[in-house]
Amino acid sequence: MVVEGKDAEQMAKEHKEISISEFFEKNRHLLGYDNPTRALLTVVKEFVDNSLDACEEARILPRIWLEVKPTTSDRFRVMVKDNGPGMLDKRIPKTLGKLLVGSKFYKHIQSRGQQGLGTKGAVLYAQLTTGKPTTIISSTGNGKTSFYELMIDVKKNEPKIISHKYVEDGRKWHGLKLEMEIEGRYVDSRTGVPEFIKEVAISNPFADIIFDGPEGRMEFKRGTNELPPLPKEIKPHPYGVELGIFRRMLQDTSSRSIKTFFMNDFTRVGSTSANGICEVAGIDPKISPKSVDRETTEKLFKSMKKAKLLRPPTDCLSPLGESIMLSGLKKEIEGEFFSAVTRPAAVYRGEPFQVEAGIAYGGKLPEDQAVEVIRLSNRVPLMYQKGDCAITKAVEKTNWKSYELKQSGSNLPRGPAIVMVHFASTWVPYTSESKQAIASYPIIIKEIKLALQEAGRRMKSYVIGKRKFEMRQKRRKKFERYIPEVAETLNKITNEDKQLIKAKLQKKAKEVTGVKISG
Repeated sequence: MVVEGKDAEQMAKEHKEISISEFFEKNRHLLGYDNPTRALLTVVKEFVDNSLDACEEARILPRIWLEVKPTTSDRFRVMVKDNGPGMLDKRIPKTLGKLLVGSKFYKHIQSRGQQGLGTKGAVLYAQLTTGKPTTIISSTGNGKTSFYELMIDVKKNEPKIISHKYVEDGRKWHGLKLEMEIEGRYVDSRTGVPEFIKEVAISNPFADIIFDGPEGRMEFKRGTNELPPLPKEIKPHPYGVELGIFRRMLQDTSSRSIKTFFMNDFTRVGSTSANGICEVAGIDPKISPKSVDRETTEKLFKSMKKAKLLRPPTDCLSPLGESIMLSGLKKEIEGEFFSAVTRPAAVYRGEPFQVEAGIAYGGKLPEDQAVEVIRLSNRVPLMYQKGDCAITKAVEKTNWKSYELKQSGSNLPRGPAIVMVHFASTWVPYTSESKQAIASYPIIIKEIKLALQEAGRRMKSYVIGKRKFEMRQKRRKKFERYIPEVAETLNKITNEDKQLIKAKLQKKAKEVTGVKISG
């Protein structure tokens, strides 16, 4: 039988346009919902990230209540409530019910989320797996409370309001409460919800977190009242812009000349640099950006990339800082020595980034296991794809034998230690859409290793000092064992008081065998 092929007209009729919501409904794995275990963790992560971001931006010390309770064998009710600034009633549907709506798309600034997908993705996953809406309760402290039941109209990528009330109840509270039922699986492991919350508490020690899970309540008390500084928005740096984006910027700019376009729309481009870029490209700096054709655009782009420019400013970053890192480690880890290092900012592809490293050593940490590595990206714990991540690779490439830990080849070291690395940037080069591993650019690996080496040197000083102290303690004990006999002999020879001789010998023993160690 001969099967006739389709002609162009038939194929054209089959072409259909889908919304972004439909795309992610069919490809939910791109948002982190590829299996029930990871889906539950992803919902928790998006909720907690949302609360922390809101509180930090409002300069409020966060207090977060999180509940994860089973409703059936494979479904869970997830609820989060925070003390943040809350949301305006009229903005709630769009903000939580329409994908790609957010406040950070065009901001060149460090933040936990940027795509406008996070919480909306959770709303989409909830209705996809249980058919139930998400409940939202919010107040801005004005004595009025918003109540919504919300879903997403997938065909239109628009919020679908199931119910709505905006009541004046006189309560002067502010914050946001989200609640949904989802399909999921709860595990208590290195990639489970409890470990994630613990790592959030370590990396955000300025937050009070209460977690009510299937196995009971966990409370993580605030360890510091110090909030990280708010990052400042900057304009893109010429070294980090692709040709297509550069062309669009030329068409969208409000600047009237090429020279002012470079000065107004980019960071680190002054009058002299702008003139130099135009001169190398052979372009009149006074012409309008909108009149530039494709060939001229490429000339300007190549000239811009060759220009000698200052690195982008780093106040767009918000590192934790050594004191906050130490507070988080000491609060949640039963170690005896803690070290934290914040590296100076560096740049890759025109994007500023900063690396921080912390180490907890000794105490109750196990001695015969590979060290635990806590990976953070813009203060968010990374729970999956450990082996693909630049942080893990940098830890493995560091020579830990030089810092008093055991290590076999290029593997994770073994010993009583926990290593934490924080990567902060305006644009994190993740290896995939799931945002669980950082790409291994050489400059990133180098900066992580330098941070680890500095933290390692501090740990080494402590370990060696402790070892010397223990050795001298043993020497002192041996010496003190003979003090009574020596004092007796010296008393007979000198007729000096035996107790006085004994006291002098004990003092000398402390002077000779004493050593100060710091932890």
